[in-house]
Amino acid sequence: MPARTIIEERNRALVAFILLTGARDGAVASLKLKHLDLAAGCVVQDAREVATKFGKTFTTWFFPVGQEARQIGEGWAERLRCDLLWSPDDPLFPATQVGSGEGRAFQAVGLARRHWSSADPIRDIFREAFQAAGLPYFAPHRLRSTLAQLGERRCKSPEQFKAWSQNLGHSGVLTTFTSYGTVPDTRQADIIRALGHGETSRDDALTQIAKLAENLLGAA
Repeated sequence: MPARTIIEERNRALVAFILLTGARDGAVASLKLKHLDLAAGCVVQDAREVATKFGKTFTTWFFPVGQEARQIGEGWAERLRCDLLWSPDDPLFPATQVGSGEGRAFQAVGLARRHWSSADPIRDIFREAFQAAGLPYFAPHRLRSTLAQLGERRCKSPEQFKAWSQNLGHSGVLTTFTSYGTVPDTRQADIIRALGHGETSRDDALTQIAKLAENLLGAA
């Protein structure tokens, strides 16, 4: 995504931030600078000020999705704090300031020191970004599905996946599995074929399945 203007910088940072945190668009629209802790690498979704689902307060640590997304997100926060001198109570992703342009037509002229009133502008930014890249539109919420599937591949134990699930704001891992963890058909075929190549006996396989189910239910 381009970053030639302050608005383009905000838009690029917005997409990077949602990938980095999996935050819902409604929460992102209400986040303030003070909710972001760059030193700890996390964002505190304080339900007293952030529009979280079910009014739940929780902390999200940045997901391991690569340094580029983190650098963009952190660079944007520093831009607001150091260059624009915004306060901790100012919005992390401010609304667009609209003013009069050529021919007295209204146009974007910069950033307004206020929050968006809804998440609709965030979805518009995603739609325009995907269109510019020649891709079909995916809503911001779909990045949560992306992160859930990444967690299934990266996590090596029930404890790790429980932590990953909590990082998405879920109370139980089954929510992550059932709501976000659908395996694509092509990946499903690869997994099933690979499972047939081992030397595990029937009894050993049943024991492993029972142990996995027990661990998952315990973690939930």
